[in-house]
Amino acid sequence: MGPLRKWRRPHTKWRPPVPALRAAILGRTIAMLRRLLGVPRGVGGSLSPHPPTRGGATDPPTPPDLARERSKAVASFYHQPGIDAAAEKPSVRLTPTTMLYSGRSQDGSHILKSARYLQQELPVRIAHRIKGFRSLPFIIGCNPTILHVHELYIRAFQMLSDFPPIQSQGDEGRFCALLRQLLDDHKDVVTLLAEGRECRRHMEDPRSLGPFLDRTLTSRLAMRMLAAHHLALHEDKPDFVGIICTRLSPKRLIEKWVDFARRLCEHEFGNAPRVRINGHVAARFPHIPLPLDYVLPELLKNAMRATMEAHLDTPYNVPDIVVTIANNAIDIVIRISDRGGGIPHELLDQVTQYHFSTAEASAQDPRRGGPLRNLLQLSNSAQAGPMHGFGFGLPTSRAYAEYLGGSLCLQSLQGVGTDVFLRLRHIDGKGESFRI
Repeated sequence: MGPLRKWRRPHTKWRPPVPALRAAILGRTIAMLRRLLGVPRGVGGSLSPHPPTRGGATDPPTPPDLARERSKAVASFYHQPGIDAAAEKPSVRLTPTTMLYSGRSQDGSHILKSARYLQQELPVRIAHRIKGFRSLPFIIGCNPTILHVHELYIRAFQMLSDFPPIQSQGDEGRFCALLRQLLDDHKDVVTLLAEGRECRRHMEDPRSLGPFLDRTLTSRLAMRMLAAHHLALHEDKPDFVGIICTRLSPKRLIEKWVDFARRLCEHEFGNAPRVRINGHVAARFPHIPLPLDYVLPELLKNAMRATMEAHLDTPYNVPDIVVTIANNAIDIVIRISDRGGGIPHELLDQVTQYHFSTAEASAQDPRRGGPLRNLLQLSNSAQAGPMHGFGFGLPTSRAYAEYLGGSLCLQSLQGVGTDVFLRLRHIDGKGESFRI
């Protein structure tokens, strides 16, 4: 018998973990991050694409079952061939003119055509956004609010994909009910993305999050417009075809949001500046009011807040805000001029970045009234809504304007005030129209 040889483990080439193992590792990592961040179980939604029911609580699973459940959930969360295939398809974007002239028919066939288009198109656009969430840095994607929005998109994709082909008016009616449910489920997405601001601390360059937010918010706007347009095709509303107003009056729209912004300002400061509207006040043209219903109140709130904060010593004697309307054959320009002291040079490049806000700094001004004033603001905000938020108003307004073929520009006269120029392309003008 020969000498004993020391046993050695045979050399094997290392192989990457199989998908199930990767999923298990990822699940444990997410669970660890949730514990480190202090997120209780259930906050921000579960990793399962199907949310838990609202009924009574079930018995908690045992640790081995819990690990197996988490592994399956993460595997289904990140490895879905249907989403991957849809994300490779191009989206079919429509011009508002196409939506306008195809929004009516004698026999009502336009309703079924619109529903079938949405049934094919919405899953593709949602898959594009899911792909965008998956491309985020891992630590950003694990942020509870970002993860919750990601889950909302996955759930929407599954609900739309599982819907049977639309063949009849009854199918279309059930599809409308699904659209209303999804619109309601996603109504707080902008707020959720704004609340994810703490994830910027984990990024070397926080500005790199801007393109992702631009694409996510403008895609959301487009999908909401398409869904709202289909639902509105069932309504017989004067001067409207779907969501398109055939005789939009910018003056009336501005006046509506001036009243809204003034009420917020009065709750916040006890007074509000007057607003004068001049220029082409009689202009009327076809356009979509929906994006303006977001942009105009944001711009007016900013102008009123700047005016009041620049005149805290004389809150009942403040200069007017002037809104000028300029209408031409190619686009519409709305200029909002305030006398709020302008934007400091060092902040001019930051005001259109996501999550940048001067609200906290201005709240420290002793002339604002101290703790009692803050208590009144909390009470009033519950009734009238916020005067300022998470630094999403201006960058989102800029993204919307650019998506609609226009622009949002700021001209600051430091020491005097700020002029904001909102430019939107006509949907039936001489130039090329934008696509939704």
